[in-house]
Amino acid sequence: MSRELAWDGCVNVRDLGGLGQARLGAVVRMEAPTTLSESGWASAWAYGVRTVVDLRSPEEYKQEPDLRPAGMTTVRTPLDPLGTPFYDHWLKVDYLASPLYYSPQLAEHPEPVIAAVRAIATAAPGCVVFHCAGGKDRTGLLALILLTLASATPADIVADYLLTYARMKTRPQDFGDRPQLDVITELLATHDTTIEASLTATITALTMPDFLLDNGLTEAELTALRTRLTGTA
Repeated sequence: MSRELAWDGCVNVRDLGGLGQARLGAVVRMEAPTTLSESGWASAWAYGVRTVVDLRSPEEYKQEPDLRPAGMTTVRTPLDPLGTPFYDHWLKVDYLASPLYYSPQLAEHPEPVIAAVRAIATAAPGCVVFHCAGGKDRTGLLALILLTLASATPADIVADYLLTYARMKTRPQDFGDRPQLDVITELLATHDTTIEASLTATITALTMPDFLLDNGLTEAELTALRTRLTGTA
């Protein structure tokens, strides 16, 4: 079993297993599966996926071909706090497309993050896939939370985040005319930081599992999440 997954129609699919104590076959991150083919969905089903957690906002939902296996459940838990001063501010700062907003969101609006974590913790038996649009920032924030709980190193979490830039190069239209890595690197430089430093600062400031419990996750949900992620409570 490998972290690298090839599901036809999508290019940014990978298991979190093998990072820290996370086990393979438990949780997978990806871009929106709107382009996943019928055989791609079949691959996801064969991999054990039974729940899809969608982190996108309602206006991003699109009518999709009815290709999802009948036994697969979709749970929608939007991660962006739309309609808040926070969202309006960060939309101007970094378009919510860099790790720069991660720490402020965890401090000011942890509730959507906890809702997404809860959806994973309480999902039916089987592998859980979570995604946003490109599978980078909202997906990256949730992956950071899960991997920090699973005792992954900051270096491993950063490396996993950066993988998306390389994967999505095959779809340059998703990121405009310039490579998004260049755009985000330059943006963070204007704030005297880097992708790596910004992510590492967020990770090292997190106290787990206190962050989850202090913001509403129950002890039972935490146990379920740990069992899903690592195979042990």
